[in-house]
Amino acid sequence: MALKVSIGNAQALNGREAGLQATHHALNRLGSSTPGFGFVISSYQYQAREVVSGVSGLLGDTPMIGFSSSAGLTSNGLHHNSVLVALLAGDLQAETRWMPGYAQSGRETGSQLSKQAAEQTDPRALFFFADGFNGDADQLCSAISNESFPLIGALSSGDLHTGHSYQIAGPQTGTGALSAAFLRGDIRVGVGASHGWNPVGSQFRVTRSRGFWLRTLDGRPASETYAQLFGYPARDWAFPPLSHLARLYPLGVEQGDQLVIRAPIRVEADGSFRMNAPVRDGVDAYLLVGSRSSCENAAQQAAQQALQQLDGKKPMFALILVDIAWQMLLKSHPGAEITAVQDILGKDVPIVGGYTLGQIVPAKDSASPQLLNQHIVVVAFAED
Repeated sequence: MALKVSIGNAQALNGREAGLQATHHALNRLGSSTPGFGFVISSYQYQAREVVSGVSGLLGDTPMIGFSSSAGLTSNGLHHNSVLVALLAGDLQAETRWMPGYAQSGRETGSQLSKQAAEQTDPRALFFFADGFNGDADQLCSAISNESFPLIGALSSGDLHTGHSYQIAGPQTGTGALSAAFLRGDIRVGVGASHGWNPVGSQFRVTRSRGFWLRTLDGRPASETYAQLFGYPARDWAFPPLSHLARLYPLGVEQGDQLVIRAPIRVEADGSFRMNAPVRDGVDAYLLVGSRSSCENAAQQAAQQALQQLDGKKPMFALILVDIAWQMLLKSHPGAEITAVQDILGKDVPIVGGYTLGQIVPAKDSASPQLLNQHIVVVAFAED
């Protein structure tokens, strides 16, 4: 049976109604085919349990996973305050996992995920979504051993003020968790990742960092360093909009012979940066700045990489996982990244996606998957 994909999206006064309508639209477009798996991407402004109630009311026990986002993405562009449902039908099977202990121990969750992966028979891909505000995604990645199939993930975004996001796996939902799905069957998955941020010359030494908090750069509170660079008083960086717009100006941190991007979620009242991946003391860091044109180029590069991994097979569907910084940067051109991806994949390929606080992709030269900030990840699906 050929791979078939349909996407539904809806806005409503409550999460249950939005989930119900989005699922209804997706099922209608699927026709007589029976869905074997689904992705759910929901606005964080809806109650998670309401969304799940609406979606599972029509899908029953169909395997599905999902996450909260600041906005959803489809082939038609950006969707605020919406629920998006993508249904896949054909010769594929899926098994979902719900891991509520991720925030307590990313390492333990990664070990469990790795063990479950080893028990799978001929899996084609593993997808997982974890809390973007709570939990150590670096530890999660380091605890997952390299498998012979792609491992793709994202850190859910949500309310930047309260640090609230949620994850979905079948009928289960909550915060501080990880949802995962193993996919099997006649499908092939291609993955591409790129970013549009580049060094602008400012270099710092990380002089004090504790856990997720980057306290000082060159011996001064991080906000003071940014105040000097951008001309806004240090105290202003602790309040919106600057406390969140700091995400637009991440740091390129030296790690071996490469720069790894690490971006703040927000600036705290004491002037420290709240990250979602630890940054070590004593490393050199460089200020990075993005642009619309470089992000559009990055989106095309990521789509091209994903397409190449399909070995000439036609893409039938694409999942797009984009850093929330892109939403901020492209505010005057919403959905520009989708148009750039369509330039490579074609406008007829169904797309669903959302904005995230981190992206996880297979690493080229490592035994474990890699945690990214500021990237766009394009996952292309084809019949195998």
